[in-house]
Amino acid sequence: MAQNLMPMADCHNDLLLGVLHQQERGIADPFGDFWLPQLKAGGVALQVLPVYVEEQFIGEGALRRTLLLLECAWKIEEKYKSDVAICLNRGDIAKAMSEKKIALILALEGSEGMGSSLEVVDVFHRMGVRMMSLSWNRRTMMADGVGERDTGGKLTALGVQAVAELERLGIVLDISHLSENGFWHVNEVAKKPFIASHSSCFELRDHPRNLRDAQLKAVAASGGFVALNGFGEFLSKTPTVESYLDHAEYAVNMIGSQSVALGLDFMKDLMGHCDPILGGALTPLDSWPFVGGLDRPADLANLGPALTARLGEAAGQDVAWKTMATKLDSYLPEK
Repeated sequence: MAQNLMPMADCHNDLLLGVLHQQERGIADPFGDFWLPQLKAGGVALQVLPVYVEEQFIGEGALRRTLLLLECAWKIEEKYKSDVAICLNRGDIAKAMSEKKIALILALEGSEGMGSSLEVVDVFHRMGVRMMSLSWNRRTMMADGVGERDTGGKLTALGVQAVAELERLGIVLDISHLSENGFWHVNEVAKKPFIASHSSCFELRDHPRNLRDAQLKAVAASGGFVALNGFGEFLSKTPTVESYLDHAEYAVNMIGSQSVALGLDFMKDLMGHCDPILGGALTPLDSWPFVGGLDRPADLANLGPALTARLGEAAGQDVAWKTMATKLDSYLPEK
């Protein structure tokens, strides 16, 4: 982390997908060449790295793709062990930050890699996964995502079992991308805190990926936190950095700064490296609503001061990093 920067924590950056795609195209070290300097320039002290499985691998190929992406993360740590540390147990985040390393949490964005085999969760846990969602926008064997709104789907019986298994292992459940009915089903059956890794406020931007006030309150009441998404489509019709700060201020007023964090979901550099079939949407990159000044990790160097200016010093620090660092550590299993 660069000197004199506010530490920043981000709950969602799909950089593993970008790294693997570039490596498959012959780029030797995309993490060291681009992502690590970006993270350091932004003051990132804690980063969640989700594993997302692209459309072309859904089915039996999903498990292989998931394992390849997880191995990509472990190879990054092996090569850059003086810069990053994958955190597995309680106390690891604070240890990494005290050593001036970027603390990494491995996550699964969707359960496609599991198929119908709940036992695979143990394999993922052994590979370092400490956060998981049951679905992306699509339907899985566990639940419906927000792209399946008309079905009215909740969790499947297997999905309910999966929630209990995740809680047993110390893998925090992520409800971003889950259908609204699925969300409320989680709220009924969960015994431990659950989080939203990259969702913003529905009252400010009517979008199915955003959370309604009652959902924000339910996440906070569970002991979890809501990490706010920075993708322009979820912020405003004309998104700016101020739009993002509006969502932060709204969420803090609704549930308190100790339940609000950052989940930026930087896509601009990622989409330039990945196949156009990603997510099933053949959308030209120049038509995506990116937020100028909030495009990539280095921009977090300016977001921290903007948060404290808008929210006040204590609340701004909470949202920038303290909430996420404190709560994620408390969810991790004891050694």
